[in-house]
Amino acid sequence: MAETASQSTPHFKPSLGLLDGTMIVAGSMIGSGIFIVSADITRNVGSAGWLIFVWAITGFMTITAAVSYGELSGMFPRAGGQYVYLKEAYNPLTGFLYGWSFFAVIQTGTIAAVGVAFSKFAGYFWHRLDLLPENVLLQVGTFKLYPAQLVSILLIIFLTWVNTRGIRSGKIIQTSFTVVKLLSLFGLIIFGFLLGANHHVWESNWTNAWDMQKLSQAGTRGGLDLIGTPVIGLAVLGAIAASMVGSIFSSDAWNNVTFIAGEMKNPKRNIGMSLFLGTLIVTVIYVSANLMYLSVMPLDGIAYAPQERVAVAASRLIFGHVGTYVIAIMIMVSTFGCNNGLILAGARVYYTMARDGLFFRQAGALNRNAVPGWALWAQCVVAGILCLSGKYGDLLDMIAFVAVLFYALTVLGIFVLRKRRPDLERPYKAFGYPVLPAIYILLATVFCVALIIQKPGYAGWGLAIVLAGIPLYYIAGKKSGQSI
Repeated sequence: MAETASQSTPHFKPSLGLLDGTMIVAGSMIGSGIFIVSADITRNVGSAGWLIFVWAITGFMTITAAVSYGELSGMFPRAGGQYVYLKEAYNPLTGFLYGWSFFAVIQTGTIAAVGVAFSKFAGYFWHRLDLLPENVLLQVGTFKLYPAQLVSILLIIFLTWVNTRGIRSGKIIQTSFTVVKLLSLFGLIIFGFLLGANHHVWESNWTNAWDMQKLSQAGTRGGLDLIGTPVIGLAVLGAIAASMVGSIFSSDAWNNVTFIAGEMKNPKRNIGMSLFLGTLIVTVIYVSANLMYLSVMPLDGIAYAPQERVAVAASRLIFGHVGTYVIAIMIMVSTFGCNNGLILAGARVYYTMARDGLFFRQAGALNRNAVPGWALWAQCVVAGILCLSGKYGDLLDMIAFVAVLFYALTVLGIFVLRKRRPDLERPYKAFGYPVLPAIYILLATVFCVALIIQKPGYAGWGLAIVLAGIPLYYIAGKKSGQSI
């Protein structure tokens, strides 16, 4: 596909409205996490109260950060979003470290994890896609290649190709698939309460609801063992941080709409509103879904659902055998639409970095369909490699730490910009400033520190990836117009 050398044409076409923006926020957030990660959370916290608390505090943090970003989006309504905010609040190096991390693990890792999840649920229709030893296609040392990984890569390639055809193609997929998944999720929740709720299960789950304990499967009984006694203090924070890896991943990517500001109509208004509406809708769905799980399944059923497919196990109890396949299709639709939003938005960050002379020059050009085609394919290659690199949970640990670290820095940037650049136009101001943004920064910092203590391996790798960007920045050059 030929790339134009012109710096002025073709240009981004503002063709996305408030509904489109909201669907990008909600659609990018809802992928596979809500259907899977409650199993790991339940194993870590061991009680209904703490399970709901983890999802509620994650929702609070997400909405707080989103409405804070509304102020930044109004101040800098252009392509690149969070990269631009960090560059303007601090310096080009900080912006570059985010953009580099975004390219190396945040966006590409999320795309890979969601792609793997798509294949995981497709395994209900073709068992060769299950990540089981008998399904290994190739093994070299410790590296194993599964058919599911190849399907994940093909999905990413297909959606990348669709998005190189223009913003309209991506917009149609995003809006239609997100509407379908929202309606499906609301339907699952409502039918779960109406058809699957069990009074005795609900009462049992909420007995000693705030006793935090580790859950362990009891051998062949499939029952539940309580390991040790309820934990307090730092151990509580560690358990919550480990649990929130999944819920934060499930709530991540809400900021994707900020990356496509150049293609939004009235971005100063619509980006902030899209952020608030999208994160609010998803938070309500996530908390409601987990309350539904608790009304249908005992805690050990949630914690040890087969292959962690909590929603599939719940739907089997609600709808019977047919429900298993219905929910699997629904989840495949969800992950398909989620990855489309991630792929669509991510390339705009690399485009803006390239225009600043801090990324490959080719990424700063738009193709004949007025989208950053080269940047889309570069993102595709890295995401494809990450599909081969590790398990779903491993990607979550790295992504969650790095993403929250930069979210906290970006929200802190609101304080910095109010002091350093008070005269900038602010058509929308952060709700609850300075209290709510300060609370978010505190919670995010506690999460990152606790995660380093609890899971130093993958959190450490995430931090190492960020720091690796420092020499790359100086290689790229700090002056505008230079490129690597």
